[in-house]
Amino acid sequence: MARIRILIGAHLSTAPRPFKEARALAEAGHDVTVQGVWYDGVLAGRDESLLRKAPFTFVPVVDLRRSGLLPRLRRRLGMETWRRFKRFSPSSLGYGVRQHLAQARAAKADLTIAHSEGTLWVAAQLANEGCRVGVDFEDWFSEDLPESERLRRPVVRLRDLERHLLRHARYRLAPSHAMARALGEMAGTEPPVCVYNVFPIADRHAPAPPVTDRRSLAVPSLHWFSQTIGPGRGLETLLAALPHLNYRAEVHLRGETTRAARRWLDELIPPAWRDRVFVHGTVHNSELLLRIASHDIGLALETPAIRSRDLTVTNKLFQYLLADLAVIATATTGQREVAERANGAVKLVPPDDPPALAAAIDAWLAFPAHLTVARHAAHEAVRTQFCWENQREHLLDEAALALVP
Repeated sequence: MARIRILIGAHLSTAPRPFKEARALAEAGHDVTVQGVWYDGVLAGRDESLLRKAPFTFVPVVDLRRSGLLPRLRRRLGMETWRRFKRFSPSSLGYGVRQHLAQARAAKADLTIAHSEGTLWVAAQLANEGCRVGVDFEDWFSEDLPESERLRRPVVRLRDLERHLLRHARYRLAPSHAMARALGEMAGTEPPVCVYNVFPIADRHAPAPPVTDRRSLAVPSLHWFSQTIGPGRGLETLLAALPHLNYRAEVHLRGETTRAARRWLDELIPPAWRDRVFVHGTVHNSELLLRIASHDIGLALETPAIRSRDLTVTNKLFQYLLADLAVIATATTGQREVAERANGAVKLVPPDDPPALAAAIDAWLAFPAHLTVARHAAHEAVRTQFCWENQREHLLDEAALALVP
């Protein structure tokens, strides 16, 4: 049995990939601890709920709800120091980065795995000290920003950290084959192992009371979700597509909103659709699949203009498939990789093209039998390929190799 530390930059309940990784490694017999950051009371409550049945331990290295002033000042100072003087500080990459390093050092784990920008720096320090480390590229961090934001971030240092860990980490994962190949080419190494952001097929059968967001079961329903609602997540294209639709539908959006984001959203919703576009907050992890499954079509709208977004396959696409939804997805490199293997469950559309998106939606709304076939294809794609029960074996094999003395 090995001692394994998994480092994340936020709440456990907002980190499904590390959660599945921690559970898989713990169920394989390892002593697993996840280090994270707490900043929100509701999310901390969800974390505690998840941990009641989890076979691993969670430790918040900082709790911004109780002692957040100093970590927030360090983060702000680190970002401003880089923006103004191009002087790098680990605090520019996240909250509690040095606390992560201190606790990881003290733990003396057999394997420490980084999952976020700030913890890349932690893993690099540990690797330089001769410790065994790993990295999971949930995103290609140095390529995951719009051009307007890249100028204010230490992108060059992030890329150096990524290249260093790709060459020296014993455990390396990526969320798509496309991203794995690109990362390997960037660092001049063998590609990381692809482990898709899929979910356990057993989640389909978890006992729970039925829930729904829909106003009318007689009207087809479209579903989009993310942690937050705001610009740059495909909603501009979706809402601009609505006037082009020829068939009636409900549109359900799920994510946290600020007042500014809600005003932005209200300005984009076409007047004729105001009574058919519904906004919902995030829900507990145990409820999310049921909410998604009450709809008909899932929308995975991404931008290929950001390289990381182009190469990855996000959680939402696999959540839709698990919930037996037909999926309309932007034709990014990563999503095309899945669509080609999903036997008609995923329909690809060009990016930022409202008429094309509307035509793809209409094609399923006009022929309910075709929509039923696509939903059955989603069910089969998960059963045969895109489920955690298959993907976890790749993760466990990589961990076993990493832990060989």
